[in-house]
Amino acid sequence: MRQLASNTGYHLQLLSAVIEVNNLQKRRAIQKLKDELGTLTGMRVALLGLTFKPGTDDMREATSTVLAGRLLAEGAEVRCWDPMARPAEVEPWTSTTRLATPELAVEGADAAIVVTEWPQLKEADWAGMAATMRRPVLFDGRNLLDPREMRGLGYTYMGGRPPLTHAAE
Repeated sequence: MRQLASNTGYHLQLLSAVIEVNNLQKRRAIQKLKDELGTLTGMRVALLGLTFKPGTDDMREATSTVLAGRLLAEGAEVRCWDPMARPAEVEPWTSTTRLATPELAVEGADAAIVVTEWPQLKEADWAGMAATMRRPVLFDGRNLLDPREMRGLGYTYMGGRPPLTHAAE
């Protein structure tokens, strides 16, 4: 939409600001992991969900592509799970390991990032997954999971955005 507006001589500042905030959020996940782990060099990080939204195999503008690229640039090993995604055989995807289940993706991982809010992740055995991780560090970029429950299972839990608040009834 921004490109179409620009082609016709309009400059949508609000849209540009929204795009910039979205790009900052992607970098925020990487910085939070670095703050928690100290470094990403040599760390194993699982990306859970690759598509830009659940229920599709569409990878256009997918946050996972930016995250995978940044993680690899920082020296991390990247493992991925998504039930439908078909990433192109290009970087960063040729340098990642694709696994069949979320459980396999997090095995031995120092951290995991929930990128797409697939229902399989909501229903996953997070207690069992924590037990297989080197460090149960979880960045929930979609705020899919209950922070208290995840912390109770032993995760260092970081939400991707401020939780929604509801007015008192």
